Amino acid sequence: MTDTADATQTNEHETYDKLIALLDEHGAVYRTIDHAPQGATELVSQLRGNVLAQAAKCIIVMVKLGKKTTKYVLAVVPGDRRLDLGAVKALLGGTYISFAPKETAERLARSVSGTVLPFSFDEKLELVVDPALLEHDEIFFNAARLDRSLALSAKDYAEIAAPRVESITEAPGTIVP
Repeated sequence: MTDTADATQTNEHETYDKLIALLDEHGAVYRTIDHAPQGATELVSQLRGNVLAQAAKCIIVMVKLGKKTTKYVLAVVPGDRRLDLGAVKALLGGTYISFAPKETAERLARSVSGTVLPFSFDEKLELVVDPALLEHDEIFFNAARLDRSLALSAKDYAEIAAPRVESITEAPGTIVP
């Protein structure tokens, strides 16, 4: 393994350990699910056996507020919906929005693409969750690892993560390819 791969794996495990410690500290109801390495929401949902609407799809976007200020948002939406970039831009009063560059997203998330948690462990990353995800008793997400997911009580998630809850998805029925 290269030094970069070693650092990435160590970083992933640190983020995973931090998540588990946080959940345990709060007495959250969760279970781990080991599966073949997979980061695509639709495919990993099949491996886990959850409906797509329960999957927490985590997307990091960059929002410009004028020419000199940039904010990053961790947008968490149900796996069967598409993020509405315009809604996030309007929510923050932005002048421009785009998906964050991969390197920036992975640094802020402290994990690789496909394993981004629906929790923010970086003060520069604002957490915004679509309310449709919280309608379920349990949500599912990769746990900062491609080979392990968590099933977490949605109630516990909302209490522990304390996200900003706003409608940030396109009309229901819009399926992401």
